[in-house]
Amino acid sequence: MISFTNVSKSWGDNQVLRSLDLEVRAGEKVSVIGPSGSGKTTILRILMTLETPDEGLVTVNGETLWDAKPGTTPRETKQMRAARRNVGMVFQQFNLFPHMTALENVTEAPVRVLKMDAAEARERAVDLMELVGLAKHLDHKPPKLSGGQQQRVAIARALAMRPKVMLFDEPTSALDPELIGEVLNVIRELAHSTDMTMLMVTHEMRFAEEISDRVVMFDHGSAVEAGPPHEIFSNPAEERTRQFLRAVLDR
Repeated sequence: MISFTNVSKSWGDNQVLRSLDLEVRAGEKVSVIGPSGSGKTTILRILMTLETPDEGLVTVNGETLWDAKPGTTPRETKQMRAARRNVGMVFQQFNLFPHMTALENVTEAPVRVLKMDAAEARERAVDLMELVGLAKHLDHKPPKLSGGQQQRVAIARALAMRPKVMLFDEPTSALDPELIGEVLNVIRELAHSTDMTMLMVTHEMRFAEEISDRVVMFDHGSAVEAGPPHEIFSNPAEERTRQFLRAVLDR
C-alpha cells in the first residue's frame, strides 16, 4: 500500500531522511517510534505531499506519488493527485475551522473536494461523529470542545474522505494527560475493527505495542530496526533501539 524506495530529504545541511526504504502492506497497522528529529514526521508529510523528497520513489496503492531525481523539482501530476486522495492524516494540532460546527468541519472536504452530495456528506458525517463518540456535539464549534473532542472531530474529518491509508502524527501530543485516553480509544477501535492501512508516529509506547502489527524504529533519518511489537519492545536487536526504549520506558 505504501512504498518508499531510496528516499532522501534534506533541509540545508540537515539530512532528515537517508536513502529510506520502507514498505507498509495493505491493512497493516504500523507504528513509527524514535527520538525527536529522527525523520518520523517527515515521512508522513511526504505522503501528504506537504514536503517534497529530494530523491527517491514513493508510491501509494500502486500509484506514483513522488518520483524525485536529484537536482530536479517534481511537478504535480494527475497520478500524484489520485495517489494523494488515498491518504488521510490526523495532525498534532487539530486544525479545525473555528467558525464552523463540528459537523460542518467533517462535511466540508467531501462536498468541496469529492463533490459529494450535501445530504450524503451530512449522513456520513453524522455516522462518523457517532463512531468517535461525539453524536451529541454535532452543532458545537471547536472553541466549545475540549482538546480531546477536537482531535476526535479531526479523526472523523479525515475518515470522511474515505482514505485507504490513515496517517497519525503524534495525535495525542497536544492533549492534557486526562484527555489522551479518549483519543487513543478511537484509534484503537479503528485499528481493531477496520482493514484500513494505518501508519502512526507516536510516543505512546504501550499503545504502539498493543495495536501495531509492526513497529519501526527511526534514528537519524533511517529505519534502524523493524519487527513485531513483542520483539521490538521485549528483545530489540539493535543497541540504539535498546537505548531509546530504556530512556522512554525507564527500563
